[in-house]
Amino acid sequence: MRRRVVSLWFPRLGSDRVLRTKSVSGPFVLTLSQNNANQIYCLNAEAERQGLSQGMPFADARSFCPNLTSQEADTTKDALFLSALRRWATRYCPWVGIEGRDGLVMDITGSAHLFGGEAGMLMDIRQRLARIGVSVQIGLGDSRGAAWALAHYGEGCAEIGQPLAALSHLPVAALRLGDDAVMGLQRLGLRRIGEVEAAERAPLARRFGPDLLLRLDQALGRQPEQIAPENDPPHYGVRITLPEPIGLVHDVMAGVSRLLSRLCSKLKEQEVGARVLCLTLRRVDQDAQIVEVCLARALSDADRMLPLFERGVGEIDAGYGIDQMRLQAVQTEALPTVQLSHVPSKRSDRLADLITRLGTRLGLENIRRLLPADSHIPERSFVVASAAYSEPESSWFVVQPRPITLFPPEPIAATESRPPLRFRWRRMPMTSGRIVGPERIAPEWWLEDDLWRTGLRDYWRVDTTQGRRLWLFYTPQSPGWFVQGEFA
Repeated sequence: MRRRVVSLWFPRLGSDRVLRTKSVSGPFVLTLSQNNANQIYCLNAEAERQGLSQGMPFADARSFCPNLTSQEADTTKDALFLSALRRWATRYCPWVGIEGRDGLVMDITGSAHLFGGEAGMLMDIRQRLARIGVSVQIGLGDSRGAAWALAHYGEGCAEIGQPLAALSHLPVAALRLGDDAVMGLQRLGLRRIGEVEAAERAPLARRFGPDLLLRLDQALGRQPEQIAPENDPPHYGVRITLPEPIGLVHDVMAGVSRLLSRLCSKLKEQEVGARVLCLTLRRVDQDAQIVEVCLARALSDADRMLPLFERGVGEIDAGYGIDQMRLQAVQTEALPTVQLSHVPSKRSDRLADLITRLGTRLGLENIRRLLPADSHIPERSFVVASAAYSEPESSWFVVQPRPITLFPPEPIAATESRPPLRFRWRRMPMTSGRIVGPERIAPEWWLEDDLWRTGLRDYWRVDTTQGRRLWLFYTPQSPGWFVQGEFA
C-alpha cells in the first residue's frame, strides 16, 4: 500500500484563536517584540488585503492602516491551541504530529476509506475547521516533504506515484531549505523544483552540501521521513462504577480509598505529586456532588491524603444514592523519587500536613507567612506569601534589631531632636529610661511611597519605666516624633 501523508498549515493560527472569542471587524494583527522592535506576528485575512504582512514593523503597519486593531501575541496559548487541534485530528488517523509552530502532519495510509476516500476526508477536515473559525491550507502527497510543499505553496494533491508532476512548478523554498540555499539556487537560475531536479546532482552537492539533495529526495519520496506522533499528556484520573448505590460516609470513604490507591500508583510511575484533587460523586438522579482538596505540598501518599476527604464527604448530599465515583488530580507537580538514607532529612512534612488540614477549613489562600525582603524601610522589610506555595527562610538578617509588632506611625507631642523624657502614647503617660540610637533610614528613591516622601527618619529604641519597649522615629525635615513599633 502506497503511503499517503496530509499536511495541515494554519497560516493565521494566532489570530484565528483570538478572533474565535473576540469579535473584530476590519484588519486585526497580533504583535510580538522581536529584536527590540514590535513586529506583526500574525494577522487576519482583512489585514493581508490591506497590504500588511508577517514580520512588518507595527509602526509601519499603523501608518499604512490607521484603523488597525492589535493585540499582544501569546505564543504559549497558541501552542496549546495547536496541541488541541492535534488531539482533534486523531479522529482521522492515529499518526498525527506537530509541524513547526503552526502546522500538523498526518499519516492517513489505510484510513481514508473510512471517510469516503481522500477527497471526502479533506473536505470533512476543511468544513469542520471552517465551522470553528480556523483557516487552513491542506497538502496531500506520497511523502511528508511533498505534502508540506503543497500545503504551503500549492495547496493541492499529488497523484499516487507522481510527486514530481505536482511539485515541479513550485518554488525551491518549498523544499524546506534555508534562506541562504534558496538565494543561492535563485542566483544560478534554479527557481523551481523541476529545474533543480533536472540539474546535475554532483555540482549541486559540492556547492550546497548534502542537505539540498536530501530535501529534494524526501519531497519526491526517494528518502523516507518518519512522522512521530505526539504523546498525549498523562491523565491522572480514575473512576469506579458501583453495582448498587451507596450513601453512608463509611462506604463513600472506602470507595475513595480504592480510588486513591489507583491514582497514587499512576502518580508514582510518572514521579509527580498531586496538589489539587477533585472528587466527583454522581448520584442516581444524574446530579453530581464535588469535593475538592488542596494540598500544601505535592503528595503521592494515599494514606496521608485519605483523611483530608472526611470533612468534605461528610457534608455532601447523597440523595437517593451514589452510583459512580471519579477522582482526578487537577494540579500536579514534579515529585522525583528520593534516595533513602540513615541521615535524617532537614525537611519535615509535619508543617505541610498542618497547613493542609487548616486549609481544608479556612482555605489555603488564607494561610500566609512572612518572608524577609531586602529593604531597610520597615514597611518593605518583609513580604506576605502563601504558606502553601512558599518555603520558610532559614534566617532573617537585619543590621539593627526590629520590633516584633509593627504598626502605622502614631504621632506623639514632642518637637526636640532628642527622644522626649516624658510623653503620652495612646493616652498613657510614658517616661523614657534606656535610649539607644539613632539609626538613620533614607527613602528608597526608586520606589514610590507616599509615607516616605517627607524625607529622612532617625529611629530610636526607647525602654520606658512603665515596661514598654517602643520604636520611635524623628523626622528632621518637618520636626515631629512618631511611634511605629514595639519590641517584645
